[in-house]
Amino acid sequence: MANEHSTLAGATIAFDLDGTLVDTAPDLIGTLNVLLDQEGLAPLPLSEARPFIGRGARWLIERGFQAAGATLEEARTPELFDRFIAHYLDHIADESRPFPGVEAALDSLKAQGARLAVCTNKRTDLSLALLNALDLTRRFDAVVGADAAPACKPDPRHLTTAVAAAGGAMDKAILVGDAGTDAGAARAAGTHLILVTFGYTEVPARDLAPDLLIDHFDQLADGCARLLSACGE
Repeated sequence: MANEHSTLAGATIAFDLDGTLVDTAPDLIGTLNVLLDQEGLAPLPLSEARPFIGRGARWLIERGFQAAGATLEEARTPELFDRFIAHYLDHIADESRPFPGVEAALDSLKAQGARLAVCTNKRTDLSLALLNALDLTRRFDAVVGADAAPACKPDPRHLTTAVAAAGGAMDKAILVGDAGTDAGAARAAGTHLILVTFGYTEVPARDLAPDLLIDHFDQLADGCARLLSACGE
């Protein structure tokens, strides 16, 4: 039963998905490399392509081709995107797993009365397919992909849409993410920002000036409570 006297009671914690909740890089980069191989291009090492994740599949394909030294004709993007999605859906949770401590942290937040939302630049259907495969969907009050908002992160309307979909309010909301798109959305929306150090970002998370930087999900619930307590003072 939720603790109605908790600092987190009535709060909404919104999460990025790829690189924040789930380590999806192996399956995403694996799919990208299948595409590159089909195009006669060399595969990219996981470590090199990992930072390209976070702005959606089209961005990943474009950055992947660029890193492979190939010119991607704009007219071919839709066809490559469709091939990417078809393969990825079939392999969406082959190797993707929640980061350590995710389930316990989500359960702790829920037990303390928080609403939980996913706010991701991944398409909603793909997000749900992944969350379902990992038994995470039931822990969230809303899952809002890029297609279900007026604009995707870093546009603040993505975050405000996700918080509203979870039944929450922006004056008691926190965004947990890993990259510049999350930082941009939180800052533009005027809400608290927590970044993880283990995600996918071309700019180090520390340099994005979050309100709190965490190395493990066991730091999350207390961190959220501290931020919301400071907000209420």
